[in-house]
Amino acid sequence: MIDAAYKKLTVLIDEMEKVILGKRDVLQMTIAALLAGGHVLFEDIPGVGKTLMVKTLAKATHGKYNRIQFTPDLLPNDVMGISVYNMATKDFEFRPGPLFTTVLLADEINRTTPRTQSALLEALSEKQITVDNHTYPLNEHFFVLATQNPIDYEGTYPLPEAQLDRFLFCLQIGYPEFSDELKLILDQNEARLDTVPQVLNAEDISHLKELVNNVHVNPQVARYALQLVHATRTHKGIALGISPRGSVAFVKAAKAFALTEGRNFVTPSDLQRILPATFGHRIILESGATTSKEQMNKILGQILKHVPVPVRK
Repeated sequence: MIDAAYKKLTVLIDEMEKVILGKRDVLQMTIAALLAGGHVLFEDIPGVGKTLMVKTLAKATHGKYNRIQFTPDLLPNDVMGISVYNMATKDFEFRPGPLFTTVLLADEINRTTPRTQSALLEALSEKQITVDNHTYPLNEHFFVLATQNPIDYEGTYPLPEAQLDRFLFCLQIGYPEFSDELKLILDQNEARLDTVPQVLNAEDISHLKELVNNVHVNPQVARYALQLVHATRTHKGIALGISPRGSVAFVKAAKAFALTEGRNFVTPSDLQRILPATFGHRIILESGATTSKEQMNKILGQILKHVPVPVRK
């Protein structure tokens, strides 16, 4: 069963990598987030293929795709939907917004106001929205991939900690290698999106999510995960460490990542590999510290170095 799942996931990554060249690790992490039932925030520069990657994932998983370009004048109803009065039935009818999809690209999410950002909170955490005191369920595989530019902060509204905590991973695609970019220039790989086959369907994804739930976590490995979490709460350079919700997400993400590696058990190396993507956006450094990628990576490296790795006896 695990072998069959691993084979499907490998095919999925292979097909996506034909379009998104040289970024297999990012594709694997994104798929792990999907299987864990989480969401992904891409904090990346423009033009590195984020939109193309999301479209490729939607096509390969036969999911409905919507894109929202977040702007300062965007209202919550523009995202969730609105109730409209029907003169014929003399009643209000709900017209769903772009949140009613399977795969959602929330582009430049930090360019919209906190009011509109908050409209996403319920959708991100509970896969439902509430409009006019009525609750509407979203797709069971609702998956958000949001983007924000880490360089240009003028005219933006930083995401609050509560919303950042709803994203399982924060990832960066980054610049391609020289050889991959040359191939991109010569082959125009965006045209390959039309040839991407459907690898998974909704039933497959449901089955894979069940397998994730059954991935074994040894008590010693779970203890190691919690020690890493607690280290963020006691580190002198960190003002706000990982929350209990974050620790649960950390282990769930490790289980999904283990499945993408073809295993039905979590290893300490799984936790180490996903730690930067899981912890970085959830941690707030002490005031005065330089909140840069380099500083954050340095602190996370210190945590990984000082927390002892469990040894199999």
